[in-house]
Amino acid sequence: MNLGETLRTGLEAIRSHRMRSGLTVLGILIGIAAVIMTVGLGEGAQSKVSSEISSLGTNLLTVSPGSSTSSSGIRGGFGSSNTLTLQDAEALTSKEVAPDVAAVAPTTSDSEVLTAGNNNWTTTVVGSKPDWLSVRDRTVTDGRFIDNEDVTDHTDVVVLAPDTAEELFGFEDPVGQSVDIAGVPMTVIGELNSVSGSSSSSSSSSTTEDQDDEAIVPISTAADQLFGGTSRDSVQDILIEATSGSTLSAAYQEVDDELLMLHHITTPADADFTIATQQQLLSTATSVDKTLTVLLAGIAAISLLVGGIGVMNIMLVSVTERVREIGLRKALGATPKLIRRQFLVESSVLGLSGGILGAGLGIVGTQVLPGLVNQPMSLSPAATVGAIVIAMAIGLGFGVYPATRAARLAPIDALRTE
Repeated sequence: MNLGETLRTGLEAIRSHRMRSGLTVLGILIGIAAVIMTVGLGEGAQSKVSSEISSLGTNLLTVSPGSSTSSSGIRGGFGSSNTLTLQDAEALTSKEVAPDVAAVAPTTSDSEVLTAGNNNWTTTVVGSKPDWLSVRDRTVTDGRFIDNEDVTDHTDVVVLAPDTAEELFGFEDPVGQSVDIAGVPMTVIGELNSVSGSSSSSSSSSTTEDQDDEAIVPISTAADQLFGGTSRDSVQDILIEATSGSTLSAAYQEVDDELLMLHHITTPADADFTIATQQQLLSTATSVDKTLTVLLAGIAAISLLVGGIGVMNIMLVSVTERVREIGLRKALGATPKLIRRQFLVESSVLGLSGGILGAGLGIVGTQVLPGLVNQPMSLSPAATVGAIVIAMAIGLGFGVYPATRAARLAPIDALRTE
C-alpha cells in the first residue's frame, strides 16, 4: 500500500465517522483560534502602548520627586515628597548648566470640577509654563497658549483640550468664554489640538490620563488660587525636552548632575528624585504586555492539550472498533509499519483540519473583535503558521500511541475478535 492509498483509506475512515471526527476537530479548532487571537490581542496592546508613549516624544525626560516619610515612620511611594521646586526647573533652563536641554516645563496637577453655565465637567487641571506646549509636542488650534506674562501676573486664564471644551461648550467656540475652576472664574484663551486618544503618564504615580481631556493654567495661578498647599513652590514633575533624540543621554546626565548639586546630595544613590525616559516607560509597559500575552497564550494552549487528548481518545476508539479490519489487513500481508502509518495519517489529518479551520477563525476574530471590545488586535503571521504546525504536531503526537497499539495487534487475535 503506497502513501496515496494510505491517505485515501485514512480519509475514508474519517468520513465514515463524521460526527466523532468533527467534534475532535472542534477541540483543536477552538484551541488554535484562542491562541491566535490571544497573541493578536497582546501584540495589539504592545503596539498601542508603544505608539502612545512614542507620541509624547522620544527625547522627553520626566523628573519626579522622591518618597516622603510620615512622622510615624510610614514611607510614601515615589512622587509623594515635595523635593522638586520651581527653582530647580529654572536652574535647568540655563544653557551653561544643561546645553543639551531644549525646554523645561515644571508641572503640578489635580482633578477639579470645571463649570461653564449649566454644564460642569471633572477633569485634570495642569499648572505649567509656556514650554509645556513644546515639551508635550502639542499645538493650539484656536486662540493662544499661556505665556510668560500670564505666569508672572498670575493671570486667571485657561487652555482647554478638545474633549474638555466639547463637554463644557458643545460645538460653540470656547475661546473668550468663562469657566469656573474650583470656584475661580477663568477666561478660556485657547484650545489644544487633538491627539486622538493618546494617553500619558503625567505624574510619578503613573496615572494614565487622556491628553484630549485636560485644562492647562499658569503654574502660578494653579499654586496660589487652585491647589494651594503648604509649599507653593513645589512641583509634581519637571518635564524636560532634549535638543534631539541623540542628545537624550547627555541631557539626562546634565539634569542629574545639576539636581544633585542643588539638593546637596553627594551620593547619587541617595537622590531625592528620579529621572525617567520614554524608553524606560516603553520597556516597562512592553514587558508587562508580553508577560500577559504569554500568560493568556498559555491558558489558551491548555485547550490545545485537551484537543490533543481528544484526538488520542478518538483514535483509541477507532482502533478498538476496527480490530477485525486490522487483523484482516495483517493477514493479507500488511506490515506493522503500514498499519501504524495509516492511523498516524488519520490523526494528522484531524490535527491539520483543526489547525486550518482554527487559523481561519482566529484571522476572522482579529478583524472583527477590535470593533466589539474596543481594543486593537494584530494578526501575527508567525503565530498563525506556528499554530497550524502545532495543531498537526498534536494530531501526530497524540496519534502515536493508538497507531502503535494497532500495529502490535496479532493477526490471529484480531480475527478472533467478535
